[in-house]
Formats: sequence, C-alpha cells, structure tokens
Amino acid sequence: MSAAFDLYTKLKHTSSDEERAEVIAQAFDALEARFPQLNDLATQGHVREGELRLQKEIKEVEARLQKDIKELEARLQKDIKGVELQIKEVDARLQERISQLEVSLHQALAAQTRWLIGGLAILGVVLKLADVLIGP
Repeated sequence: MSAAFDLYTKLKHTSSDEERAEVIAQAFDALEARFPQLNDLATQGHVREGELRLQKEIKEVEARLQKDIKELEARLQKDIKGVELQIKEVDARLQERISQLEVSLHQALAAQTRWLIGGLAILGVVLKLADVLIGP
C-alpha cells in the first residue's frame, strides 16, 4: 500500500495535469521495474488451457502408440508364421536327407555283408581245398 499511498500523495500535491501525468508515468515505470515479467505470468486460465492441451497430446500419443503396437504385433505374427514355415521346410528336407542316408547305410551294410559272406565262402573253399590237398 505504500506505493499506492505515495502515488496518492504526489497526485494530491500536484497542481497541473502535466505534473499529474508525469507522476502517473513514474508510478507505472516503478511498477514495471518491480514486476518486469508481469505480462509473462501465467494465469489460472493459461495453466488450465496448457493442461488440456497436454492431455489431448498425451491421448494422441497413446493412440498412436497403440496403433504402432498393433501393427508391430501383426508384423511379428506374420514373421513368426514365415519362420515356422521355413522350419517346417527345413525339417522336411532333413527328414528326406535322413531317409536317403538310412537307405544308403542299409545298402552299404548289405554290400558289406555280401562281401563278408562271400569272403567267408571263399575262405571255406580255400580251407576245404587245403584240407583235401594236405590230406589225411
């Protein structure tokens, strides 16, 4: 109140309009010097408006994130199905290769068995021949 009382006193003791205008101008200068950012102060309305704007932006960001998440989930599901299909294809090829190897192994075992039986038969013949030749 001292600033207001001081202004009142000065205005009361001035005699001309020009002096009063100067006193009022000095009072405004003092007020602006004391509160230089008076125009920059946020009012309750400004704060509420900012809050509503932020809430709207948050909702928009959340909606965008949810959309992005759904798109990502769909892409991942598609990728997973693709990988599962590739795994099935590789598994089928491996099973086919295993079957081929089993056939080859059986063929090799059969050939080896024939060689062994043939070798034993020849050995038997050789032993029989030796027995006949060496005689009793």
